[in-house]
Amino acid sequence: MNLFQEIAQAKNQLNGVVQVTPLTENLNLSEEFEAKILFKREDLQVVRSYKIRGAYNKMSSLSDAEKNAGIVCASAGNHAQGVAYSCHLLQINGIIYMPKTTPKQKIKQVQLFGKSYVEIVLTGNTFDDAYAKGIKNANENHKVFIHPFDDIKVIAGQGTVGLEILEASKNPIDYVFVPIGGGGLAAGLSTVFAELSPKTKIIGVEPSGAPAMKTSIANGENTYLETIDKFVDGAAVKQVGHLNFEICKEHLDDIILVPEGKVCTTILRLYNEEAMVVEPAGALSIAALDFYKEQIKGKNVVCIVSGSNNDIERTEEIKERSLLYEGLKHYFMIQFPQRPGALKEFVNKILNKEDDITFFQFTKKNNREIAPALVGLELKNKEDIDAIKLRMKEHGFEYRYLNEKEDLYAQLIG
Repeated sequence: MNLFQEIAQAKNQLNGVVQVTPLTENLNLSEEFEAKILFKREDLQVVRSYKIRGAYNKMSSLSDAEKNAGIVCASAGNHAQGVAYSCHLLQINGIIYMPKTTPKQKIKQVQLFGKSYVEIVLTGNTFDDAYAKGIKNANENHKVFIHPFDDIKVIAGQGTVGLEILEASKNPIDYVFVPIGGGGLAAGLSTVFAELSPKTKIIGVEPSGAPAMKTSIANGENTYLETIDKFVDGAAVKQVGHLNFEICKEHLDDIILVPEGKVCTTILRLYNEEAMVVEPAGALSIAALDFYKEQIKGKNVVCIVSGSNNDIERTEEIKERSLLYEGLKHYFMIQFPQRPGALKEFVNKILNKEDDITFFQFTKKNNREIAPALVGLELKNKEDIDAIKLRMKEHGFEYRYLNEKEDLYAQLIG
């Protein structure tokens, strides 16, 4: 069978197992972008992401001998939950390798979905560490390794999202924005549209800090990235799948890179305006709309909301990254005069009434006239930052602006 036939077969295999998630119009964004913006709500799956589709399709295709031998996978997030739930449904014993750095909430969810059928092994500090151990176990014990994306059955399962979109849409679809991590969802979905709706533009979306697919397509070969920003954890991989690369380079019309801070702004907006809780990867497709606002006017547009497994412990980091991206949060190393009233002078003469000091760290030096203070400011209006810098110079407050010095900023602020 070719891939499209595999996807059609996967749809039958998944019938009654996965949710046929809704395709709903978002009125706020439709008005803002003068288009019909539809959300494919994969965040409403039982395991809160589309990953159940590929995991179950792959595992249900195993022979009786392979099922009896048990399976192995490696994941720090949604794939582990999809595999665990599939283990429970199919009564297959599974060993799931996860990094030691995995949040406790995610570990708990994997155990909850897999119940007595899964054993969780925490190893190493990264997904790559867990992946290496998982592959080693599978090879030594003759177990099937359930890959998170580089597998034809997994790709086929994810591709059923595309079939559901076309079945639910009453009008032709002009654009689909799809998040890309390893590329399983993008490969499967783009195959469906190439077959059934070839005029639809498929726009892949990656985080700026992990442009594995865009880099690979630009290079003409599947390229390994030495370093990535792991913040958008559901879409931050150092290398996409080999199968996925070959498919995506043929079917994707474009790939957009979205800054992580923009993703954070989108997460907060969806929560505040729509009461939606989405993970960073789940917000990628929606965050990309701003970069295509002229092209999508008057068009029918679908955004894949891929998942909602977000940890509440990340909320402060999400707020911080959003404020930095929006130009509302600024950090300085300021030389403060060591005299009474210096801080009061700074507040009264430098800041606007609605600005706030959110971080202040100062160590008094008894033998010096000035001493450095690390200061974080949150502004009401981003346009005010230039005036604040000017007033600091006028009033003799020497400073270093840290937002533009990422290495130093990371060391000092954390």
